[in-house]
Amino acid sequence: MKAECFLVYSKQYPCPSSPYPPIQYSSGMTVIMPIANEFDPDIVLVSAGFDAVEGHDAPLGGYKVTAKCFGHLTKQLLKLAAGRVVLALEGGHDLTAICDASEACVNALLGNELEPLPEDMLHQTPNMNAMASLQKATEIQSKYWKSVKPYPVLVGCALAETQKQEREETETVSAMASLSVDVEQSFAQEDSRAAGEPMEEEPAL
Repeated sequence: MKAECFLVYSKQYPCPSSPYPPIQYSSGMTVIMPIANEFDPDIVLVSAGFDAVEGHDAPLGGYKVTAKCFGHLTKQLLKLAAGRVVLALEGGHDLTAICDASEACVNALLGNELEPLPEDMLHQTPNMNAMASLQKATEIQSKYWKSVKPYPVLVGCALAETQKQEREETETVSAMASLSVDVEQSFAQEDSRAAGEPMEEEPAL
């Protein structure tokens, strides 16, 4: 009989108290995904209760996260563990809301093209109290995870602005990495040419 050893790591992160989707998506991008990428799991298990989906009124929910947003969050999770992601449906209180959120997540798991997030949501300024909580979370987690950085410049930014800044940062890093490779290759070629060229003899004295 083959014995297997599994290492399970749990990170408890309270969702910021905002009823709007932008802060939930921002939480995933600035705290959860960086930590998950650094931890580099073999498989991702999601307890999918969808309490935060719109249709679950307070006190059962009240967060109004759209089904589309859950789909896009699932798409982000597929970048982990070579796409080995398991969503286990649990809980939930409104059948229609659960079905909508589940459909969006399954579409993401199947690799189908997802409907874009609404423009009004992308340009909506998040709740400042929730953003302050998110900022505090990044400050605390950055002490333990080098991939988590405090984002003071993003506080109060709409999701569209945040995504734009993230894309620009990614493009800058990629450009610098490409430039570094080009410089290294250039030096390597010069060294190769220098090694192949005959050395000039010094004139006899």
